[in-house]
Amino acid sequence: MPQDFFGIEKELTTPLGKRKYYSLRDLAAKRSEVKSLPYAIRILLENAIRNYDNFAVTEDHLETLLNWHETAGKKDIPYTPARVLMQDFTGVPAVVDIASIRSEVARKGKDTGKTNPVVPADMVIDHSVMVEFFGTQNSYKKNVDLEYQRNEERYKLLKWAQKAFTNFSVVPPGMGICHQVNLEYLAKGVIERDGYLFPDTLVGTDSHTPMVNGIGVLGWGVGGIEAEAAMLGQPIYMILPEVIGLKLTGSLPEGATSTDLVLTVTKLLRDYGVVGKIVEIFGPGLAHLTVPDRGTISNMSPEFGCTDTHWPIDDQTLAYMLKTNRSKEHVEMVKKYAQENMLWRNPEDTIKYTDEIELDLSTVEPTISGPKRPQDKILLKDAKDQIISLLKESHSRTYIPVQERTGNWAYEGGQAAEAVQIETGIKSIPMKRGDISYNLSDGAVVIAAITSCTNTSNPSVMIGAGLVAKKAVERGLDVKPWVKTSLAPGSRVVTDYLEKSHLLPYLEALKFHTVGYGCTTCIGNSGDMMPEVQKAVIENDLVVCSALSGNRNFEARIHPNIKMNFLASPMLVVAYALAGRMDFDMNNEPLGIDSNGEAIFLKDIWPTLDEINEIMDVVVTPEDYKRTYETIFNGDDAWKGLNAPEGTIYEWDDKSTYIQEAPFFKDISEDVPEPEDIQGAKVLLQLGDMVTTDHISPAGKFQPEHPAGQYLTEHGVEQRDFNSYGSRRGNHEVMMRGTFANVRIKNKLASREGGWTKYHPTGEEMPVYDAAMKYQEDNTPLVVIGGKEYGSGSSRDWAAKGTTLLGVKAVITESYERIHRSNLVGMGVLPLQFLEGETQDTLGLAGDETYDISGIADGLTPGKEIQVTATKPDGTKTEFKAMVRLDSEVDVAYYKHGGILNYVLRNFLKD
Repeated sequence: MPQDFFGIEKELTTPLGKRKYYSLRDLAAKRSEVKSLPYAIRILLENAIRNYDNFAVTEDHLETLLNWHETAGKKDIPYTPARVLMQDFTGVPAVVDIASIRSEVARKGKDTGKTNPVVPADMVIDHSVMVEFFGTQNSYKKNVDLEYQRNEERYKLLKWAQKAFTNFSVVPPGMGICHQVNLEYLAKGVIERDGYLFPDTLVGTDSHTPMVNGIGVLGWGVGGIEAEAAMLGQPIYMILPEVIGLKLTGSLPEGATSTDLVLTVTKLLRDYGVVGKIVEIFGPGLAHLTVPDRGTISNMSPEFGCTDTHWPIDDQTLAYMLKTNRSKEHVEMVKKYAQENMLWRNPEDTIKYTDEIELDLSTVEPTISGPKRPQDKILLKDAKDQIISLLKESHSRTYIPVQERTGNWAYEGGQAAEAVQIETGIKSIPMKRGDISYNLSDGAVVIAAITSCTNTSNPSVMIGAGLVAKKAVERGLDVKPWVKTSLAPGSRVVTDYLEKSHLLPYLEALKFHTVGYGCTTCIGNSGDMMPEVQKAVIENDLVVCSALSGNRNFEARIHPNIKMNFLASPMLVVAYALAGRMDFDMNNEPLGIDSNGEAIFLKDIWPTLDEINEIMDVVVTPEDYKRTYETIFNGDDAWKGLNAPEGTIYEWDDKSTYIQEAPFFKDISEDVPEPEDIQGAKVLLQLGDMVTTDHISPAGKFQPEHPAGQYLTEHGVEQRDFNSYGSRRGNHEVMMRGTFANVRIKNKLASREGGWTKYHPTGEEMPVYDAAMKYQEDNTPLVVIGGKEYGSGSSRDWAAKGTTLLGVKAVITESYERIHRSNLVGMGVLPLQFLEGETQDTLGLAGDETYDISGIADGLTPGKEIQVTATKPDGTKTEFKAMVRLDSEVDVAYYKHGGILNYVLRNFLKD
């Protein structure tokens, strides 16, 4: 372990034996400010103390944390997570990079056994299942078979990594969603490693990583380069966050669910503004919320904008750990460490937050959110009126009551129907499916999905959904024929307790069959609507809806042709499938008529909290979790039968269009090269303000006429099999061809939008990739010029990786988004910033200049000002100073090495 700067290392006797730890209680005796720090900041403080080395973690960092009340939101701190969590879309590039590092170590004749993740990393394959099949007993198997067919190359790499790397585990497909698996199994609360105890902390390559905050674990989502750096033992640097205290009082009333609560909190915190902050929960209301309730709220941290939603360890934490089959010895150790080290929730603590907000849980009402943002809260009692208003205001559809919508039956024999419309009224299309005739109208629910770890991790709402289904079936109700239904639990434990409670058959009677164990509808993996429904929607421009128990409902995210999407509890998802439309008054309209002619309302099939708890107490047991997780890494027969490469070195296939060895490390020198000035550079792109990582980095579908599409075509890939950039992140040849290729990027050097630029030697306009390759042929370095907030948006690693592969040596802008600046450094690109008051416009930079950047070779220091000379074609020179945005000595070291992964590789070679 590193140095004990404050002299506070102690020993603690636990059921696991004697272990060392760094005592915040002893530090508080020396520095009283510790006592008023929020629990989340105490964890960050302990993290810095434990990793202090006077290089990556300095005395100044420790003082920044201790003086949090003055430094929050102003100064950087290092964060060294104890572990890393990945899902497969964002995790594959990380595996490719580490496998590529090992290949280079092998080529140099060094010990490849040391090239492993330094920090434990867990990957859960959960992002690739698509709901193509639903409503039948074999839906799950058919979806899984299709998943393997589409992703075989990627899965072979991951199965190889599962055996080839130490400190790295892979949860195969069909086992669960990464965040629910994390909450139920991977998270420890307190970690024991190398004889020390310390708080469980992590970063994840998915934005909903904060779900684990519900069990007292600090963690959030980051980009791929940061995650790889963390895996390889490097700290992540971040602005010390402010902490907003959310005080909860009271308890949830009868009829309200944890989903209603999280949608209420999302609206509350979005309105307040918590972006970049930590939210810490306190108050007497905590005692009434279980860890699954807490996890539901923390899961949606990205939706209300905060970094982490922290719940301190308390009795509810321990109860959940025991319920999910953590050992009694481990749970007792967690309790003792948390109490001894000032991390146990204590209402008597005198914590001073940046600010406080209060919510009385008793005021929470049944709620949905939509149609396009999680914070668009709608009380269930107002939902029908709100949907009618949305149809009118957003889609120019004047409401027509259901009973007044008429038309002629169509869609028999493939004939398109004629829309029934009264001027600008609701569109209603007569449809027929077998012997069933119906009208498909604006406002119809065409997808009803019980999905996402947000809610499927919570037995109360899942059992509640089963009870709603049971009561509905017993009264003779059924889902409407145009609704595509699905059940995608976040872990197999859900299926166990639904079977034990005899509720699964009732969900299946309403066609909520299990379609997969993974992320589905809220990441756009819901598949298409029913064919005849989708045809009618597209041809008649119907405004149809989805109801999902997920966390995101952004425009076109669920499905490009579903214009309104609503988040709701699993129980309400079942109810809306029964209603078949969102323009429905759940309080006053009947869901149907039973065989006795009695109207059936939602209240008639809604279970009480006592009913839910009575079943939950019996069917949710530690044995269920034990049975599920003792074989979690084994996989099913398809995984076991996957013919993956063997050996410690990955067998790269030159013909693969999904997986290629990363080029960053090939033939790397073992010695650190001396930085050189940049001479004779040309401008690849000259951009304006607010260029996001979506503009820079490949995303979405391929265009066949663009360089990436041409590459796939040339390699024998049919257009129907192009898949997405996301699925091909393991192939740099694809990804670099898509860099700066967003159809909406505006390059001042080009006459048209999109990934175009001017090749200066000839004046020809061509794709950015083609120009970059021409410059590389004659060894011409490149620069990119930008404006304010360059690189804002998602922390997408390929925005930096693609930039360096195109040959860009420096980026000069007015300001950077924090993570993208860090990622540029991490890939060896020099971020420069115009001095205050200067811009590309005030300096008269047109983009046709040749750039010489001096002051690099004679030594770099954080924040150094260096000389830039821009020479126009006529020989006129513009000279100006720019600030080097290497913000620490660590940044300088990374840049000298050509990037953070090169830095790590040289350490492997040296060792």
